Amino acid sequence: MARIGFIGASGLMGHGMAKNLLARGHELRLTVHRNRERVADLLEAGATVAASAAALARDSEIVFVCVTGSPQVEAVVTGPEGLLAGAAPGLLVVDCSTSEPGSTTRLREACGAAGVTFVDAPLARTPTEAEAGRLNVMVGAEDAAFAQLEPVLRCFAENVFHVGGPGAGHTVKLLNNFIGQAICTATAEAFAVGQRAGVDLNRLVALLSAGPVNSGLFQAMAKALTGDLAGIRFGLDNARKDLRYYTHLAEDLAVPSVVGEAVHQSLTLASALGHGDKFVPSLLEAQEQLSGARIVPR
Repeated sequence: MARIGFIGASGLMGHGMAKNLLARGHELRLTVHRNRERVADLLEAGATVAASAAALARDSEIVFVCVTGSPQVEAVVTGPEGLLAGAAPGLLVVDCSTSEPGSTTRLREACGAAGVTFVDAPLARTPTEAEAGRLNVMVGAEDAAFAQLEPVLRCFAENVFHVGGPGAGHTVKLLNNFIGQAICTATAEAFAVGQRAGVDLNRLVALLSAGPVNSGLFQAMAKALTGDLAGIRFGLDNARKDLRYYTHLAEDLAVPSVVGEAVHQSLTLASALGHGDKFVPSLLEAQEQLSGARIVPR
């Protein structure tokens, strides 16, 4: 059993991860905001609270970070009371956020100078799978770090993929999210065009469900035809952020990203129309506003 620190346990994904680490017998310490409601059950189950990220690092062998994105990861690692302020050589810091590869490289170098190993291990699937201990994790790490970390990851993950060396995890995650959001964006647009053209969208879904276009994401978007806009429990603004990271990556590599930019702008437009704090299927609500289509029953 390891002494584990966790930053972000109050989040939709982090809560389930922390719960399963505790359930498997690991000693768990958390940093907690003033509102402890989201982690009350974790504290009742035996988790303890650290006063700061630095204090967390001093008492941990492994620290998981599961926050919104690169600015938040940078703050908890390199800030005045961040992890590096309290870390001893040998600490393993695991970033499960969706972060920019360039930021990850800088953080890995800063940690390495202090004798700390920084591993990128972003997540796939949803908060439901996080609570059930059935996430997918994509790990970018040297072989030795992966071997140390894998048994711990399997406390909350059904599938653990060692996708390459340091940095590969965050790169693969951005590719994954780009493809996923492209499916969601294309589905929303097709539904709007189809409805305006007089197509019965339920018949369209029946046809596509029987062919190679079908996927879990398509089915989750199609739930909106019954009024369910929570088929994908992933925030639209988070998706927008991830696509911004993806287009930055493509630009840094001098690779044209025509589709990526279109998907990013579709999400940006939906956010500007007031749907940023909703889930990704609200792309359909944005299409209704833009086209006059009637897609989601109310």
